[in-house]
Amino acid sequence: MNSKQAEASDDPVELLINTVPRHIWVTIVTLAAMLLVSWLFFKPPLPAPGASDEGVAPAETVEGRIVEVVAEEELLVAEQPQPVQRVVVEITSGSRKGERIELLHGEATMLSEGTRVRAGDRVLIEHEVAPDGEFYYITDFVRLPALLILTLLFAAAAVAVGRWVGLRALLSMGISVLAVAGFIIPGILAGLDPLLVCVLGSLGLMTASLYLVYGWTWKTHVALAGLTISLAATSLLAVLFTGLGHLAGFGSEEAGYLVHLGQVQLNLRGVLMGGIVVGAVGVLDDVAVGQASATFELRRANPQLGWAQLFRHSMVIGRDHIASMTNTLLLAYAGASLPLFLLMASLDVSLGQTLNREFIAEEIVRTLVGSLGLILAVPVTSVLAGVVAQRYDTTAPG
Repeated sequence: MNSKQAEASDDPVELLINTVPRHIWVTIVTLAAMLLVSWLFFKPPLPAPGASDEGVAPAETVEGRIVEVVAEEELLVAEQPQPVQRVVVEITSGSRKGERIELLHGEATMLSEGTRVRAGDRVLIEHEVAPDGEFYYITDFVRLPALLILTLLFAAAAVAVGRWVGLRALLSMGISVLAVAGFIIPGILAGLDPLLVCVLGSLGLMTASLYLVYGWTWKTHVALAGLTISLAATSLLAVLFTGLGHLAGFGSEEAGYLVHLGQVQLNLRGVLMGGIVVGAVGVLDDVAVGQASATFELRRANPQLGWAQLFRHSMVIGRDHIASMTNTLLLAYAGASLPLFLLMASLDVSLGQTLNREFIAEEIVRTLVGSLGLILAVPVTSVLAGVVAQRYDTTAPG
């Protein structure tokens, strides 16, 4: 080693750059850039306080534990009996921690088997101070412990079965959550175009995730290129068919609540289109990586295969992807909208009228646009992989 090399190797910055693999740097830089842009430019407008807020203390949400269910009672609401529970609750957080209160559960919302409380249940309580007194309402159950147990179980299973690949997949999921929570949501709330924010956020999170999981390889390069083209096509289809279908984005209860909240002016049609894009990204990722990997494996198994033969053989594999993944998308969206379908099926409405309802039409457009993007990803990625496999040694790092 000459003196210049020795001097360079002593530089801690250069040593760090040379030690950390290139694909890790891509992941770090991509995430850092997204979060920096979000922090610098995505500033949501502050809601102006209303005149009605003057002199009224804001509601406080605290946790509590059901000590005892004193009685099951009935109240007359609009001359109809409504079941309620008289319960004793111990407040376990907030300014009233340690206090015990007695309240009626079921006054504000109808009780059902799933919303009835039992001794020992942990609940969320809303505490309101009004001019005519203090009021306490049980608004929900505390679900975080159950969610934490499920998350740990999933993480343990992923690592036990997938080992290092499973660990990288968990990190990839973390990147997705970080990109959605730290870039996409702040960008939309800041008043930017929701579709543009979702497309950029999806590309950023897929760039970081793909390079983290699969490394700096030709497979990753090709998969990312195929995904980008397919994502652009999916976005255009979303714009086209939400326009042709006159979908305004009001098909869900949450959308209506956002409008009536009035704190942020949102383009709900853009939110709908952005949701279609984000929902399709995960499936596009799987298809693009699968097609690139299959094409390169075919080339490695038989180096004599030409571009046309590679494309033809990889399309055979791709058709299986299409059949399984489109069904996956359909069932995922159908499962999420099952209560809506049950509601429409219980009404005396014709099939045509049912399909014409905006919330049903949204799910149809969401499913079919996502599936069209998925179908397009197969030939696009196969073409790109075939060209790269012929021109470069795809067994070497990209």
